[in-house]
Amino acid sequence: QVQLVESGGGLVQAGDSLRLSCAASGRTISTYNMGWFRQTPGKEREFVAADRWSGGSTYYADFVKGRFTISRDNARNTVALQMNSLKPEDTAVYYCAAKPGYGGTYYSSSSYDYWGQGTQVTVSS
Repeated sequence: QVQLVESGGGLVQAGDSLRLSCAASGRTISTYNMGWFRQTPGKEREFVAADRWSGGSTYYADFVKGRFTISRDNARNTVALQMNSLKPEDTAVYYCAAKPGYGGTYYSSSSYDYWGQGTQVTVSS
């Protein structure tokens, strides 16, 4: 079992930056694929970014490429999402997710086994 707790959300203006953090406990995430997803009311949870433990590849949704960066610190058992040049359309609840081992599709929420409670990000225009 892995417990995930997100932090770092808040209210910012367009163009600002935020850094979300996800702290994991219960197991080391060094062999877990880690992802960030976001959700707005009435919409499905959508993929934002992922970090694959094997090979260290990172993946991003097209709408955040060049603005967001996912990173992990296995020693601290954390994963972060640095968000720059924020836009009002980035407003959402952001969730951290984890999947152990191999397999799954990094951009599919159904591939992940563990989820945090989410942190609200609000970007004003």
